[in-house]
Amino acid sequence: MKKNLHPEYHLIDVKLTDGTVVQMKSTWGKEGDQLSLDIDPSVHPAWTGGSTKLMDSGGRVSKFKKKYEGLGF
Repeated sequence: MKKNLHPEYHLIDVKLTDGTVVQMKSTWGKEGDQLSLDIDPSVHPAWTGGSTKLMDSGGRVSKFKKKYEGLGF
């Protein structure tokens, strides 16, 4: 294996949106740095199985659906 090929892998603190701090291994930052998340697995619908509402900003979604309605979307 080649030396100095891979980045340093170390422990960092990850601060979730609810204030919980979890230690994880990462290549981000330096040993002991803290990464604050804007969105985390404890609240995001992609990980919790919840549903999201599709916001139609300026009718763009409606326009898209109308344009491609014959394709089965």
